[in-house]
Amino acid sequence: MSGLTHIRYTTEASERLAIITLDRPEARNAYSDEMCESLVAALDRADADPEVRCVILTGEGKAFHAGGDIKAMRARSGMFAGDPAELRTRYARGIQAVPRRFAEFHKPIIAAINGAAIGAGLDLACMCDLRVARAGAKLGSTFVKVGLVPGDGGAYFLTRVIGFSRALELILTGRIVTAEEGLAIGLVNEVVAAEDLMDTARERARVIAANPPLAVQLTKRAAYRSYETDMPNALELAATYQGIVQNLDDHLEALGVKKG
Repeated sequence: MSGLTHIRYTTEASERLAIITLDRPEARNAYSDEMCESLVAALDRADADPEVRCVILTGEGKAFHAGGDIKAMRARSGMFAGDPAELRTRYARGIQAVPRRFAEFHKPIIAAINGAAIGAGLDLACMCDLRVARAGAKLGSTFVKVGLVPGDGGAYFLTRVIGFSRALELILTGRIVTAEEGLAIGLVNEVVAAEDLMDTARERARVIAANPPLAVQLTKRAAYRSYETDMPNALELAATYQGIVQNLDDHLEALGVKKG
């Protein structure tokens, strides 16, 4: 996919899979304005492609995502430039476009955490549906260490992944944990050797992609929407989605029912 900056987008048609790679290794894949825009564009492409059933998000080089660019912070340039009102607008139109897009992304996304996921990098991993991490990878919500708050919505995502109390401890202390501790507290789903990371992520994606696609997408949406509502609304949503998928050819074929 051309026209992207600091992002690589590839597809593996035989696996019905797209791979989005954060590609700014010289800055440990830290955010740039261009990366934010390109990441949203890559998600748009994957969502619109009927041949893509699952997405893997990973990083180039030794880091998954280092969060904000410290050099840009010090220089107060790029997304860190401007007075309070300007910064608020920059966040709303820039980095916060990423969580908004993730929230409306229909297909499952697996984060293949190949190295450090720090600050906004951990937040990005938490926006994904599943997380597979390289053994020894470092994970941390470190905003307070540099006098910042999780401006991309990290407090929202982390509390939903590991629970309020544990998330609050990590957010307030800025403590960095290993992938192994992350597994113990539910921050990651799986920890594997570095050389097995992408193969493991691909295998998890294959299992998902083998299922009827609309059932997968609506199940994902039902899970997220139900988490944020009460039981009557969750049940109504489930009945609506069931009414859709129960009349699809995919469902009948899965049951062994011949059309016609």
